[in-house]
Amino acid sequence: MFGILDFSLWQYVVAALVLTHITIASVTLYLHRCQAHRGIELHPIVSHFFRFWLWLTTGMVTKEWVAIHRKHHAKCETKDDPHSPMIFGIKKVFWEGAELYRAESNVPDTMKDYGHNTPDDWIERNVYSKYSKYGIVAMLFINLALFGVVGITIWAVQMMWIPVFAAGVINGIGHFWGYRNFEVSDASTNIVPIGILIGGEEMHNNHHAFGSSSKFSVKWWEFDIGWMYIQILRFLGLAKVKKIAPKPIRNETKGAIDSDALMAIITNRLQVMSTYAKNVMVKAYKDEVRDPSTPDPSLIKGAKSLLIKDEFLMDENQKRSLKEVLDSNSTLQTVYAYRERLQEIWQKTTASQEQLLQALQEWCQQAEASGIKYLQDFARSLRSYTLQPA
Repeated sequence: MFGILDFSLWQYVVAALVLTHITIASVTLYLHRCQAHRGIELHPIVSHFFRFWLWLTTGMVTKEWVAIHRKHHAKCETKDDPHSPMIFGIKKVFWEGAELYRAESNVPDTMKDYGHNTPDDWIERNVYSKYSKYGIVAMLFINLALFGVVGITIWAVQMMWIPVFAAGVINGIGHFWGYRNFEVSDASTNIVPIGILIGGEEMHNNHHAFGSSSKFSVKWWEFDIGWMYIQILRFLGLAKVKKIAPKPIRNETKGAIDSDALMAIITNRLQVMSTYAKNVMVKAYKDEVRDPSTPDPSLIKGAKSLLIKDEFLMDENQKRSLKEVLDSNSTLQTVYAYRERLQEIWQKTTASQEQLLQALQEWCQQAEASGIKYLQDFARSLRSYTLQPA
């Protein structure tokens, strides 16, 4: 009845939480940030520990997980996305996310097109992939030996943890509910700003904005425990950070839009658009709602989220409501149009650098002549962007 470890009730609870957290760390550090996106490079000993642990606790094959996740990013929110709540519905993804994963893992083209550069050594071919289900059986016997009969309950919790929190919460809730720092062209959200329970994966919108970044937190008030683990491993010489989200550099002494500012703005375009939403769209909206001379304030009241939301994510009713708001208010129509025009500049993939610079300079000149204070201030602020430290 009792195992090697004769724990109290609370010690068993702590043991279960520790074991499941190691699994979460293995998923976010090894499968996600290292293998899928190459944001970090792990020491072979650390990498193989995570691979072995995932074999014991999940039965997941590295190539399968990586291929499915890469396809999710490549085909996000389309009919080819393996687990989009926008396509399958939130209930399906939350409760049956593991089934969607297993179904996609049996698609040969997914493995071929997206599963490249994953482990293909002897132990992967002859143990981890070939006998992927044997690991979780071994984990059951290990738990029984360590914890006795209670080990069955701990094992059940371990088996449920990834299907619920990774497949259900991250893939489901992380594309359905939460806050957004960046208006990327998918429905990704940050579930909560403190990423502890699921290793920092809570900041899913940040991750979709900067897919290859090894650090998921962006704002000063966000905490990514996975990044903390990476810093510890890097200090110990067991990890190397390869990619991280760019941070805008500002030089307030710059007086004109030049090629350096252009490239800095394009590099940091998501942060630039986030700043535009906060400092232009939202402020203009609040002024119009409060302004007694606004023709129909009740029509625009409550439209803030529509003004900053990507049109790709709107249904027909939302698009109709947005059109009514813009048609009724010239100021909001103007700042919205300038946002669209600014985005179009870096979407001109065939344009030369000179053409892009001219387009940005014209945008700034016209924005400064618009008569809308927030738009004018923002246009002037673009001069200060630089790729070089001040």
